[in-house]
Amino acid sequence: MPEIVVFLGPSVSRDKAEQILSASQADFRPPAKRGDIFRAAEEGAKIICLIDGVFFQDCSVAHKEVLYAMEKGVKVIGASSMGALRASELDVYGMIGVGEIYQAYRSGRLVSDDEVALIFDPFTWEPRSEPLVNIRFNLELAEQRGIIDAAARDELFRCAQSQYFPERTYERMMHSAEDRVAAKTLQRLREFLKENGRDFKKEDAMAALQVTKEMANGDCK
Repeated sequence: MPEIVVFLGPSVSRDKAEQILSASQADFRPPAKRGDIFRAAEEGAKIICLIDGVFFQDCSVAHKEVLYAMEKGVKVIGASSMGALRASELDVYGMIGVGEIYQAYRSGRLVSDDEVALIFDPFTWEPRSEPLVNIRFNLELAEQRGIIDAAARDELFRCAQSQYFPERTYERMMHSAEDRVAAKTLQRLREFLKENGRDFKKEDAMAALQVTKEMANGDCK
């Protein structure tokens, strides 16, 4: 098997991931559940890149299996979703965290699993809802650009946060805020999201794949 195992799902498509790591270089696997990191280590992986993992559909990745992999000498990289969460908890033991979401968890700015949770198609891994962290960061970006003010940002975020994660979308958030945020402000935000909205989970996933590639070039020749 390839010495690189990547657990990937809704954060970034397989096609995009293979622009950085080819299928001959890495074994791409679905979002990790309990025991998957342990099995990858037992099968001989030298580098494990944990991007996506299950939260509520099954038992999530255990801390002990990540520690076990690292004890066996496996380099474990985490970013974007489950990977960012676990890296923020285990970087003191050697797990390598990558990206803005990891940094936000590490600093304590993000604390809840709910920030990165979403629902996805179990066959295509396509996201079917918007992760709260993307909404949070894009609202902050919109405020910085003068699209919305701080009061609108806070109100919109409260609306998004109050929604059950499988139902979160930008449109549902804005619909919930219609009686508290001016229509012209919501329209400006729609236009901003369409033209300049960022997918922070995807960006962090791509950065982690690049780090994985660079690490492989140095350690797995």
